[in-house]
Amino acid sequence: MATHIRRPLADDIVRSLKARIRDGDYPPGTRLPTEAELCKRFGVSRATVRTALKELHVLGLIRTQQGAGTFVLDQPSVQDGLERMGSITERIRASGKVPGHEYGRRTLRQVLPDEAERMGVPADTEVLELRRRITADHDVVAYSYDLIPRDLFPADFDPDTLSGSMFAAFENLLGLHPTLGLAKVHAVMSAHIAWGPDAAKHRLFVLLDQLHYDAAHTLLAYSKTYFVEGAYEFQIVRTSD
Repeated sequence: MATHIRRPLADDIVRSLKARIRDGDYPPGTRLPTEAELCKRFGVSRATVRTALKELHVLGLIRTQQGAGTFVLDQPSVQDGLERMGSITERIRASGKVPGHEYGRRTLRQVLPDEAERMGVPADTEVLELRRRITADHDVVAYSYDLIPRDLFPADFDPDTLSGSMFAAFENLLGLHPTLGLAKVHAVMSAHIAWGPDAAKHRLFVLLDQLHYDAAHTLLAYSKTYFVEGAYEFQIVRTSD
């Protein structure tokens, strides 16, 4: 005879409240029902409700203010998996938002010594330097500083014609397919990263310092992408295996 295993009641509360937050029944800034009201609604003890609220807090969905109640937090514009490498543009689109790119610089120059060392290229290597603001529904979610070896482009390439996603340019313009990324991750607080109209609001970032390669291990780009804290969220899948 099969034994039916009942999920913990706290899980039921978490699933229900997550769905209502996702569906907009509890928009950002809304105060959730009190613990007593949730106990009555779900027919559970206060300890069970507190366990559910703790999980929602760990998930970054709510915050509790002593004496005032529990409130729904603003959610990031875009969510991504840190273990996957792919186009930021596609992740924004997959989040149901319209991606955008604003270019502040497209310059051909020689690599600096520290860049040459990080990229593993000769000191006289010429690169295309890009400076971009990446947006989701017109809100800035990242500032990216990219270096692409000049010899990947045709001899008559005009940097000013480059627009939109860097990954799309690799695929559509150059026929190249980024398949491998080697990245370092840092938390950064700086007043010198952001630029443009929203610069004053952006001081805290998650930096992805990344080398991009194709399947043949050809270096395609070196990117330092500063993701705006609270606007672009990375999730990591961890297992015990």
